[in-house]
Amino acid sequence: MVDSLCPERRSWNMSRIRSRDTKPELLLRSKLHRAGLRFRLHRRDLPGNPDIVLPKYSTVIFVHGCYWHRHKGCKNTTTPSTRTDFWEAKFARNVERDEHNILALKAAGWQPLVVWECELKRDPVSVLKYIEQKLRGQD
Repeated sequence: MVDSLCPERRSWNMSRIRSRDTKPELLLRSKLHRAGLRFRLHRRDLPGNPDIVLPKYSTVIFVHGCYWHRHKGCKNTTTPSTRTDFWEAKFARNVERDEHNILALKAAGWQPLVVWECELKRDPVSVLKYIEQKLRGQD
């Protein structure tokens, strides 16, 4: 499939994709705040710069987009049909970086949780329940 946008417009579109304050992240933050959980955002001193940090519970939450972080089995985990080698390498680096950051956080005594964009969109209440169970230590 040929890209319908000129390279300049495609570059502009891609530059608008942000890593902070995404819709899924804002939704989760709202749910956590309503549940009485207080948190910090994007602590740069922690590996991976987690989206949400709950210091009271020594827990960090990453809100991962299914496309960028390759959610296994998700319909949103697609690969562009052009420059596939570039994209597959980029996605592999993202996944490898995520794994490295999670291991580093565990080694530092933090409990990392990953919340996927599609799960949050589909059923935010059950995602909140999952987080609350993890915080109470009920796996």
